[in-house]
Amino acid sequence: MKYRRLGKTNLEVSVVGFGGIPIQRIDAPSAEKVVNRAIELGINFFDTARGYTDSEKKLGAALKKHRDRVIIATKSMVRDKKGMAADIEKSLKTMGVDYIDLYQLHNVKDKGTLEQVMGADGAFAALKEAKEKGKIGHIGVTGHIKDVLLEILQTGEMETVQFPFNPVETDGARKLFEVAEKMDIGVIAMKPMAGGALTNAKLALRFILEHPVSVAIPGVDAPEQVEENAAFGSDPRLLSEEERTELARVVAGLGAHFCRRCEYCLPCRQGIDIPSIFLFDGYYTRYDLKDWARNRYQTMDVRPEDCLECGECEERCPYNLPIREMLKAAAGRLG
Repeated sequence: MKYRRLGKTNLEVSVVGFGGIPIQRIDAPSAEKVVNRAIELGINFFDTARGYTDSEKKLGAALKKHRDRVIIATKSMVRDKKGMAADIEKSLKTMGVDYIDLYQLHNVKDKGTLEQVMGADGAFAALKEAKEKGKIGHIGVTGHIKDVLLEILQTGEMETVQFPFNPVETDGARKLFEVAEKMDIGVIAMKPMAGGALTNAKLALRFILEHPVSVAIPGVDAPEQVEENAAFGSDPRLLSEEERTELARVVAGLGAHFCRRCEYCLPCRQGIDIPSIFLFDGYYTRYDLKDWARNRYQTMDVRPEDCLECGECEERCPYNLPIREMLKAAAGRLG
């Protein structure tokens, strides 16, 4: 396994890590086998979140037995100081560990959220206090909207940044790479398989590792997947011209119905959170997390049935997606 420095954290992380979303769909003994196999093969970076149902619990049960060999990252959507402090304690208790290596502000997606989390009573204040007390080692941010991530990186407070990067989702990445390198911020590539839309892990991971990424975190729930990913992390060769051509063909084929969550379709005059609906639909169709996706969908105040068919979202979409058609299809599965 190859390792890279995670920016100013100075942590040495395996170039291929372990994404904790899919672990929700297997039982605890199976999860421990997958984690143990990953550790055996040199994977040392494990990412989860408070919002991934029992992912923290399952990962923690296995990881705490190898605490000195692993780097644990988790994250919370809570925006206020009190709530984040509570979530940090929940993560520590749930995972059964004394400290967490990296705790992240999860999905900071707009200026209002940024101002809230970085305010005097915002979530960042709780993370900073927890770091001073040794409960967490480092602080990072995750998100999908590159401009917002660039703005929060400029505060100088973030040690890592996590965003979708893969052969399909490359828009805005170059600027983030430049800023991260200049400020010595570790880069974590989430959704390396484009949320399951890409099926050739070999090509996708090698594409990602050609860039200044510290670690890519494909989601796994089987030892075979871990073994395949670890092999690419041990030999991250450059892509050949033939492989680049193949990737380009696959990406072109996804263009007609793949949402990249750029959010150019927003705001919807009815208040429909279009990208989130497509995100949940992806978990339903590609990750086989049907119950979790349906439950998330059901919490939404405004759904596709409220669509006025105005078409404004499609006019704004830079990828010319048939958004109205895709919303109806998603509603049919999730509703």
